Amino acid sequence: MELKFSHVDVLVEDLEEACAYYAKILKARISTTQVWERGGLHVRYAVALMGQERFMLVQPLAGNLRELLDAHGEGMIYRHCYTTPDIEVAYAELVAEGVQPQDENGQPLALEDLQSPSGTRIIWLPKRFGHFSVEILEEQGLEAFIARVFA
Repeated sequence: MELKFSHVDVLVEDLEEACAYYAKILKARISTTQVWERGGLHVRYAVALMGQERFMLVQPLAGNLRELLDAHGEGMIYRHCYTTPDIEVAYAELVAEGVQPQDENGQPLALEDLQSPSGTRIIWLPKRFGHFSVEILEEQGLEAFIARVFA
């Protein structure tokens, strides 16, 4: 499977405050605020971009990420995100290795259901090490999303 590191996701309590801080201190460009709500998960998030490096600041409002923030506090890096040129190949390779890709709530994810609310096709690996997870996004869709939120 061909993977390239994309970004990390960081939990924050107050999205506007976190965005303002990173814009001032790290001179990060901050995307427009996005909302993801599906299957009980509800978050607001923004992309912080410094040159080619980026991370997502995620403010959970409901669901498993809200519970994670309440239990462990903000600043927690809970996910590493990678891109792949072909998400269907990645999906097939994971299944061949005995790994069932999941959705954002840890439920089995069928190949035909890879679409995220942002339009990017996406899968998650099952959590094996505590609260840490790995996300794989289709590269073309993610780059189109990044261009759109910074337009």
